[in-house]
Amino acid sequence: METVLIIEDEAAMLRGLKDNFEFKGYRVITAVDGEAGLNAALDGKPDLIILDIMLPKINGYEVCRLIRQENLDMPIIMLTAKGQESDIVLGLNLGADDYVTKPFSIKELLARSAAFLRRRRQGEQDVYEFGKYRLDIAGRKLTYRGEEIELSPKEFELLEYFVKKAGRALTRDEILNAVWGYDCFVAPRSIDRFVTMLRSKIEPDQHRPTFIRTIRGIGYKFEPPESGR
Repeated sequence: METVLIIEDEAAMLRGLKDNFEFKGYRVITAVDGEAGLNAALDGKPDLIILDIMLPKINGYEVCRLIRQENLDMPIIMLTAKGQESDIVLGLNLGADDYVTKPFSIKELLARSAAFLRRRRQGEQDVYEFGKYRLDIAGRKLTYRGEEIELSPKEFELLEYFVKKAGRALTRDEILNAVWGYDCFVAPRSIDRFVTMLRSKIEPDQHRPTFIRTIRGIGYKFEPPESGR
């Protein structure tokens, strides 16, 4: 049974989240402030963390930062009442995997949580499939229905990063540092041009992307279909 840690100080919200996750078969542990939530994360090492931002004692940003500082890699989904892009980017850059803005759909949160947990169970792979595409990491090859698609080295690295971080909201800075490196002088907006080129090779319609979704003001999210297309 997978364990979900919910860190939320609003009693009604916490109770509703706990009931819904337990109904889906998860073991749920809860905390009502940042300090207790951090201790629960470090001691219990849950499989997934639902983390509110506005918390007593220690805010959610600091909780997230301290969890990642301990090299714990469980998915973290932020709950935030804030709609400011800068607040969301801050949380993502501190190590959160995704976010939902209150009020939100509990069905959507459960679906995102299930997808993260499923990918966590699968772990690192040598081959990733999305739609009719097959990405062979070791062979550095992308094929569509058996036909190879030519990618530049940087396009391949970008696609590899996307598929390994499927479902995560990724800021441009995160993508830049992971694919180009901290020491490389590349403007964050240059990433947009590489994404456009990559979309031209894998998206049926570049103007209505199926796989690489733009998150306005933040970055991108790679969302593979759950079944082949």
